Amino acid sequence: MPVPMELSRIILNEVNDQQFIFLKEIDGDRSFPIVIGPYEAYSIERRIKGDLPQRPMTHDLIINVIEGLGGELHDLLISELKDHTFYARLRVRRDGELIEIDARPSDAIAVAVRCEPKLPIFVNEDVLNDVLREQ
Repeated sequence: MPVPMELSRIILNEVNDQQFIFLKEIDGDRSFPIVIGPYEAYSIERRIKGDLPQRPMTHDLIINVIEGLGGELHDLLISELKDHTFYARLRVRRDGELIEIDARPSDAIAVAVRCEPKLPIFVNEDVLNDVLREQ
């Protein structure tokens, strides 16, 4: 069963390219970090701070393409953890069908924070259990 989560923190590191975002369980105490790249971290942070670019950035383009093709962003699901790598799916509703689009969690979260209202974030219970065992 997927667990509702929220973005709780972003840690930007100017010394190297590894940035961190933390997801926290909405109705619980479990949380975990995901290592992401600097571009995605910057994109997420700018949007959260309300710093809107004059022209669409890549994550804005993703939303524009989905909506332009008649889709409606539904939520995102962090679906798997394999060899210390997270896998996510952006879920889009189109013509009554729920379509899952493979995505990196960092890109999916950057899209989620741009939506109004923000897209719900879910993590499969198995993934949450696996990542907490590894910590």
